[in-house]
Amino acid sequence: MSENTSRKIGFIGLGIMGAPMANHLLAAGHQLFVNTHGPVPDPFGTQAMVCPSAADVAKQAEIIFIMVPDTPDVEKVLFSENGVAAGLASGAKGKIVVDMSSIDPIATKEFARKILALGAGYIDAPVSGGEVGAKAASLTIMCGGDEGDFGRVRPLLEKMGKNITLVGGNGDGQTTKVANQIIVALNIAAVAEALVFASKAGADPAKVRQALMGGFASSRILEVHGERMIKRTFAPGFRISLHQKDLNLALSGARSLGVALPQTASAAQLMNACAALGYGQEDHSALVRALEALAQHPVAPDAS
Repeated sequence: MSENTSRKIGFIGLGIMGAPMANHLLAAGHQLFVNTHGPVPDPFGTQAMVCPSAADVAKQAEIIFIMVPDTPDVEKVLFSENGVAAGLASGAKGKIVVDMSSIDPIATKEFARKILALGAGYIDAPVSGGEVGAKAASLTIMCGGDEGDFGRVRPLLEKMGKNITLVGGNGDGQTTKVANQIIVALNIAAVAEALVFASKAGADPAKVRQALMGGFASSRILEVHGERMIKRTFAPGFRISLHQKDLNLALSGARSLGVALPQTASAAQLMNACAALGYGQEDHSALVRALEALAQHPVAPDAS
């Protein structure tokens, strides 16, 4: 099928990430069938078909995208009484479920097995890039599944992201996302420690960051999240509570594999401390607040 041909696309979950991602598909001229928890945001109420359940989305659409917060949410979307599986039961041939949520890789393999048994395809395709990447259609998308199914959905994924990789079979996309979240969390913690240290030593953290951006310590985290820490702009692009969930997936997976992840455990504890201090709904760059509390010194004062 031509990339430019309009397709019947389902999208379940129109939150901070899902809404802009689905909007790119709408802008590309595809017919959308949507379902979400809570009010349907613009422009979907008028430009898409709003379905009363996930089952109805699955009945109408050829490709069904899911973008919800956590493993239990995906399980509910797929296998509740009015879930995707119920909709596929009336005819699954040629349909593909694409879960773009960030969830447990082991559970993903079981979800895929059940959907494949119905005759549909299944791709796990978690993303990285946050709200900014979702709006800019510049997400990194890490996929696990059948190569043929991936080929069919790739033109749609290209409307939402730029770095799109089929890593391997079902579950491998989610495993890659967990690895991504380990790296991001540890980098945020490193930037936060460096800026707390520099600020308490009396240096201007903004100028320290500027100097470091020209050296080997330069990184996207230092550029974006370092600036957030200094300017105190913690409105969520990706919430601490969600990164907590991802690090818990990493640590539970490590236990099952017999792998030690000591730095990941440390970053998870800093996230937990932030949540305990009431910052769980702030951007994950607010991890710096836990270190500031320990140092009794902020990198910079909060805006009044």
